[in-house]
Amino acid sequence: MKKSILYLFSLTLFSFVSCDNDNGDNQFADYLVARPLIMSKAEFASSVDIVAPLPIEESGKVYTYKDYIFVNDRYQGIHVIDNSNPEQPVKIAFIKIPGNVDISVKNNYLYADSLMDLVVLDISDINGISQVNRLENVLYNNIFWPFEADIIESENYDYENEILIGWETTTERRLISEVEQRNDWSQFDDLALAEAANDVGAGQGGSLARFKIVADYLYAVDSHNINVFNISDLENPQDLEDVYAGFDIETIFNHGNHLFLGSMRGMYIYDITDPAVPTFVSEFQHGTACDPVVVDGDYAYVTLRGGNGCGALESGLFIVDISDIENPELAISYPMDEPYGLGIQNEKIFVCDGASGLKVYDKTDINDLIQLDHFKDIVTFDVIPLETHLIMVGDGVLYQYEYLDDGIKLMSQIGLN
Repeated sequence: MKKSILYLFSLTLFSFVSCDNDNGDNQFADYLVARPLIMSKAEFASSVDIVAPLPIEESGKVYTYKDYIFVNDRYQGIHVIDNSNPEQPVKIAFIKIPGNVDISVKNNYLYADSLMDLVVLDISDINGISQVNRLENVLYNNIFWPFEADIIESENYDYENEILIGWETTTERRLISEVEQRNDWSQFDDLALAEAANDVGAGQGGSLARFKIVADYLYAVDSHNINVFNISDLENPQDLEDVYAGFDIETIFNHGNHLFLGSMRGMYIYDITDPAVPTFVSEFQHGTACDPVVVDGDYAYVTLRGGNGCGALESGLFIVDISDIENPELAISYPMDEPYGLGIQNEKIFVCDGASGLKVYDKTDINDLIQLDHFKDIVTFDVIPLETHLIMVGDGVLYQYEYLDDGIKLMSQIGLN
């Protein structure tokens, strides 16, 4: 097939250039290269499959249900782990779901996105998982343009018979002059058009989740909407009217009768007293940054990650006073390096600070957070604080920590590769 290369962030082309003039290395630079993952539409329609454990390609979000942990492999599917003994977790299966990013579980029914489709799986027999329903075209295509990439290398493909199911990114060394000469934004249109075509009994997800089950309803956010499903008949979800919620929605969190939506522009609060029709209450604006949110008592805790395609330059932990739910106000903020997910257990707050590791704080006094632990030399992404211990995933590794009076201690870790 004909190859085309699209180059993003041209102002940073020389940021990784070597200074070794003797061997010509100064003519090359390291770039993050993104390539599309493509599948035929016929294969996609019947693509869900349960197979033996596979190596993970790109760690995504983590979810727990009963004695099991589900780890998303971004755009590929779900790794299933038996965690009946947290000190020795065992990988037992992989659920192939092309285009998958999120899941949620209630009473042995697992709901997963597969691009624009909602897939329902019966997991009552973990060794005999089966698909029981598939609602087509009920979700917004969740494959986002890889803004973090320096180069987007694409294959032209047949929009009528093929579908974009995700992106694969690698770091590659390229000749700088070739990158400059072939910089052609006009070719952006082809891939842009392709993308346009494409509680009780419930488990627990992390702060990066886009799916959330509250009682008999499943809420699934996309970049603009809250997609609402009545799941009182677990096997046969009813697709209700979507609720427009704004721009660049990224995450969803439930606290009482409210949904808290994290977006690149701020935090939006919705009332679900009438669960079928979420109603806007208020918002807290923070500029442009990638952010998840969790809530505890009168405060919402938001991590903002800058220095990337989200737009912001600064990163931090923002604590928002929501005691007046209609007028949320910033109480205080703390600097971070590149935070992703976060979680709360009693008076402890856990922050996945990317390559800076896992940070643990005592939040008894929000105006004076006290750092209890800092686990360095690990890459952290998503975290779930359970009643008995902490689960965290990052860079192809699943970590579990036991709680101590003044911090946490590593209980086990298992490589997913």
